[in-house]
Amino acid sequence: MDGITIRKATADDLATIGLIGRQTFFETFAPHNTAANMQQYLEESFNDAKLREELSNPESFFFVAMEGTKPVGYLKLNTGNAQTEVQGDTALEIERIYVSSDYHGKKVGQLLYEKALGTAQALGKSYLWLGVWERNPRAIRFYEKNGFVAFDQHLFRMGEEEQTDIMMKKMLP
Repeated sequence: MDGITIRKATADDLATIGLIGRQTFFETFAPHNTAANMQQYLEESFNDAKLREELSNPESFFFVAMEGTKPVGYLKLNTGNAQTEVQGDTALEIERIYVSSDYHGKKVGQLLYEKALGTAQALGKSYLWLGVWERNPRAIRFYEKNGFVAFDQHLFRMGEEEQTDIMMKKMLP
């Protein structure tokens, strides 16, 4: 998409990442979850202290998608022990590709994915992996279109409920 740039996030992006994270997670998953579970997850996952810790972790990488000076999405990658389910040193996890709803269908997610792919290659990783909720067909299609295949599943805690994520991977050349 013309006019979209991707840049490495800094500590100054904490509020932006929190806002985009809360908004996109709520828009995507609130219709399928209780208000209490949603509130608990948002408070636990997107509070300033948690995001500050994640941003300062040397094994995690954040990138922000910008349209001019407007943030429209972000990417979170994990390697080593920062992975939500450690897959080893040759893996890079895509933990989050979050795009503001106004920018869905405008290739912002694809640009963020391409940044993840480039980062994995630059770090010499042999594969990318991620977990995607089994009830998120749009995201599953996006990853399948980009060459990911299911290889396992794991439980994702959403407030007081456990949900099943499909684990997908893409081997790199």
